[in-house]
Amino acid sequence: MNILITILLVLICIIALLLIIGLFTKKEHDVKREIIINAPLQKVFDYAKLLKNEDEWNKNEKTDPNKIQEFRGKDGTVGFIIAFSGNKNVGVGEKEITNIVGEKRIEIEMRFVKPLGFTATLIMDTESFSDNQTKVNLSHTGTMKYPLSIMILIFEKMFAKQMDISLSNLKNILEKY
Repeated sequence: MNILITILLVLICIIALLLIIGLFTKKEHDVKREIIINAPLQKVFDYAKLLKNEDEWNKNEKTDPNKIQEFRGKDGTVGFIIAFSGNKNVGVGEKEITNIVGEKRIEIEMRFVKPLGFTATLIMDTESFSDNQTKVNLSHTGTMKYPLSIMILIFEKMFAKQMDISLSNLKNILEKY
């Protein structure tokens, strides 16, 4: 009986400590990644602005081939929405193109409902390096409310790894395409 009480007290102390740490951790995350793609800017931008193409290159989109998607609007234009529902790795939510700036920038708002409710912004900037090279900058920003903010550091590392894989996939597709 004493062992159970000790285990229970240790668990309560650990949870309390995590909640206290959460009060002082940052609430925002901001992860940036970039890659050079050996393809012209127009080709890269025209491909990347279509959210349906993410099924081919975005690591997160590949985690559940049986996910359900609903499309609203015209892909590649402001206001286009993909609502999704999938396994525990994909969750439930939607992505919306909120802004397109010329042939240079695509802004997407991601609204997650499950497993964790939060909103994030994904921005892809493209810049021509030469006639046949394009620099792609990808940033993922958002805010997580307390007590989920405890997980920001873990999420930043996870997002960085996923973004690196996704950009590498995008590079491979566009350089073969």
